[in-house]
Amino acid sequence: MSLMKPWTKWQNWVAVAAGLYAALAPIWTPTTGKTTATLIVLGVLTLLAGLADLAMPRLLSVEYAQGVLGILLFVAPWVLGFTGMTGMAITAFVCGAVTIIATAWALPSVMKMHEGQHHRPAAA
Repeated sequence: MSLMKPWTKWQNWVAVAAGLYAALAPIWTPTTGKTTATLIVLGVLTLLAGLADLAMPRLLSVEYAQGVLGILLFVAPWVLGFTGMTGMAITAFVCGAVTIIATAWALPSVMKMHEGQHHRPAAA
């Protein structure tokens, strides 16, 4: 079984970049308070999940968390009602989609690593 080395999975670097872009987008894109907070919070959380996944590439839960954050970014404009703010909505859509795709691309290798590694009860 090949072992994943920390800091080498390019898909997670892509997610980190998407999170960073989302978090910084309010600097150059017209926005409002709620939209600014949404993109900053979800962007920073996506960035942190990507970094955690890079540092601990064998944790399936972190990979899933990164994917969930991508989904939250993608649906945020509809859920929070800022689809009319074109720049911020497109930023959320694109950063969310990029995170979802990068995570989906990385998941098979992480899941393969976990195949056959079921927890068995200790012998009594």
